[in-house]
Amino acid sequence: MNAPRNRLVIVNRADPVICGHSVEGRNLAEAALERGFDEVRIVTWPIDRLEAAGLPLKPLDRMLPYSDGIIVERPEPVGDYKVPDGRYLAGITGRLVELFTDGVPTVCLSLYLSPHTVAVTDAVRAAWSTGLPVNVTTIAEAVGSDVTNVVRSCVEEGRFGAAAHILSSYLAQDHCVAVSEYTRELIVAAAAEIDAFHGTRFADQCRARIRISYPAIDTSQYLDLDREVVRGVLAARGLEPDGYVLFLSRLTEAKGVDDLIAGFERTAANERLKLVIVGRGPAAGKFRERAAASPVADRIVFLDDVDDAEKPYLMAGCATYVLPSKPRPEFVETFGIALAEQMLSGGGTVITTETGGIGEAVGEHALIVPVDDPDAIAAAIDRALDLPADERALRAQRARAYALQFDRGAVFERLFDAAGVLPLRAVA
Repeated sequence: MNAPRNRLVIVNRADPVICGHSVEGRNLAEAALERGFDEVRIVTWPIDRLEAAGLPLKPLDRMLPYSDGIIVERPEPVGDYKVPDGRYLAGITGRLVELFTDGVPTVCLSLYLSPHTVAVTDAVRAAWSTGLPVNVTTIAEAVGSDVTNVVRSCVEEGRFGAAAHILSSYLAQDHCVAVSEYTRELIVAAAAEIDAFHGTRFADQCRARIRISYPAIDTSQYLDLDREVVRGVLAARGLEPDGYVLFLSRLTEAKGVDDLIAGFERTAANERLKLVIVGRGPAAGKFRERAAASPVADRIVFLDDVDDAEKPYLMAGCATYVLPSKPRPEFVETFGIALAEQMLSGGGTVITTETGGIGEAVGEHALIVPVDDPDAIAAAIDRALDLPADERALRAQRARAYALQFDRGAVFERLFDAAGVLPLRAVA
């Protein structure tokens, strides 16, 4: 077997985690193969560790396979049980050191600043210290929750050291990107607060160095879906085309599912449509209890076993898709990958809020409602359903055209071309 001439390493929370950026990692890996990388490795966490962390996971027996040439590594922990968390991070960091020192020119992309970019920074430092040849280019992508949850909490709690550790690791990378302009400004603002208190100079560096790289989506999953296949997939779930309002995302407080249920109760559409809530997450039990107490409980359906292959068909068949996200201390929607996926599917009109970076995901192609406003959600559902068929088709066409900019191939080329690391075969 020939040694690879170039390699991409992606460090992230990979499948089976229910997270748009685990899917983004998959999409960038596939795009890398298509554009000339000989080998792609995803270095991530053992599945039992993901389960123990309480992360919402996809059905393990129905995960989509990766293409040949993409190797998923889940390094085992290093050391004994006395260092429970550090053992796993040591496993990932150690494996990166091995990949950075084996003589293969490597690009390493980390998604989430903490802990993945921090691990890459440590691995690069350790690799150079070995005296072995190192040829690695690093790209760090701030995906949003690593800022809204980790960096912001450090700022608010006055934990300068932890914030400085994350920001300095980020800025130590060769290339720094963020998934939206909103995320970039959030980082700069947090860095400025740290600078104001401690006399550091993080904000200027962040402002000068961070570029935008929107999440990568496999658009081919959502285009040219056979309508009969859509109908068959829906029938297996007891659904009909245009017969349901759809929510599909993680079940957390920040996603506004409680507001959606209340809004569905207040629209006359609940007499003929179902509300289908797809996903898993820490608030699933609470939302199920809320739905069970609803006067339209018999019209609300929860699905927690939908895989990536089925998702596009559910999106394509819905009457409207609602994601009423709202800012929460632990999470703010910094882009909204599912919104772009819905627009690509050609299904029902998107209804959402202007929380965080959502505006960058949907442009002018969604009905916008205020946060925490079930009445507005009900009115928006009614408006979406009242659109004439030709206007609905035109809106869907324009929405899809907008969302095509997030195609994984286009995102990959913009990101890697700007970093100067596109393989020669990729531009032939």
